[in-house]
Amino acid sequence: MVYQSAPGARDLLPLDVAQKNWIEDRLYQVFHQWGYHRIITSTLERLDTLMAGGAINRSTVIQLQQGQEELGLRPEVTASIARTAATRKYFNRVTNPKRFYYSANVFVRSPKGDYGQQQEFYQAGVELLGAGGVVADAEILLLLADCLQALEFSLDQWVWVIGEAGLTQSLLSSFPAEYQKPIREAIASLDYIALQQLDLPEDLQQRAQLLFNLRGEPAQVFQNLTALDLTPEEQSKLENLKTLIDLLQESRPNQPPLPIIVDLSLIRTFDYYSGIVFEVASRQGTEVKILGQGGRYDRLVGVYHPQHESLPGIGFCLNIEALQQVLQGGDRLPTEIPASDCLVVPLTHQALGAAFTYAETWRSQTPSIRVQVNLLEWETQEAVRNYAKERRIPQIAWIDAQGNPQIESIS
Repeated sequence: MVYQSAPGARDLLPLDVAQKNWIEDRLYQVFHQWGYHRIITSTLERLDTLMAGGAINRSTVIQLQQGQEELGLRPEVTASIARTAATRKYFNRVTNPKRFYYSANVFVRSPKGDYGQQQEFYQAGVELLGAGGVVADAEILLLLADCLQALEFSLDQWVWVIGEAGLTQSLLSSFPAEYQKPIREAIASLDYIALQQLDLPEDLQQRAQLLFNLRGEPAQVFQNLTALDLTPEEQSKLENLKTLIDLLQESRPNQPPLPIIVDLSLIRTFDYYSGIVFEVASRQGTEVKILGQGGRYDRLVGVYHPQHESLPGIGFCLNIEALQQVLQGGDRLPTEIPASDCLVVPLTHQALGAAFTYAETWRSQTPSIRVQVNLLEWETQEAVRNYAKERRIPQIAWIDAQGNPQIESIS
């Protein structure tokens, strides 16, 4: 029998981990600088918790059964944080706004059960609870921009795609009820053919196609929206979106403008977001890769709260694998696992204890150092030197039975 990992699972080898740590360490530093604190939620959730409020589609959840209770592996982290904030008494004592960040693995069921498709992923992100409005939206987006800068992305390597879920949903509500869902699904999946094939009256078909094409440079999209008879509430959402984009650019004086595309077709097929939604994508040649996504979800916490008390929320997640793949093409990620700083070699069997003692003394004096004791029996000292060269270890400490070291540099 050949033992293999489960379908869709992935093992991270030491170099994968070193690259993952390089990314996460830089993200953590940015999160800290913005005043966010780490939170860790359960990998396993009740299925009804994951699906509450339409936050997560059941088809994306890897499900388990424990007795009569249905459980699921989290396909994302936001719902778990919202549930924690709504049900743990600790959060009643924490004043708003509440700033959290996380780094976690998530599990997304392969579409149509495709065998072997990756189902385990790693994310890092933030959630800002208890703050609504344009200023809070700007904080999250500017924090995201700082994350990309910390990963050494230049402005020509990525683009923001920003939408307004509340505005788009309101515009969809003008269609007859039986058409709203198929139009929404066609727009969310960018399926223009499916949209054209809907049996709509000509005026509604034209309106649906206009909604489908509300994407591009902010000024052009805002101009196209003037063709629609917006309600006062829709006009207010549009003005907030304009204010947000202006604020993002004004917050970076004497710097190149941020790469922003407005896309009012950027919606989800389930009810999750209530305000701005966004994606950040890499731009490398003709290839586009989604690096992260997020948005505002002002109703979600209230779904989990015992008294249904609402709490505004907004956040984003960055996809670690996508970042790692895009960064592979440059010289930023580690290309080798870190080498040890010293190889401690006992010259005789009687020197074994002294070798471990010497290595421990060195580690205690310099906590960041990497010191390994030689565990193999080499025929010659030259073989030990060749081993050190192969492992990129710069020096050897030869230890005699009395514990005396002789340090040799390896070139």
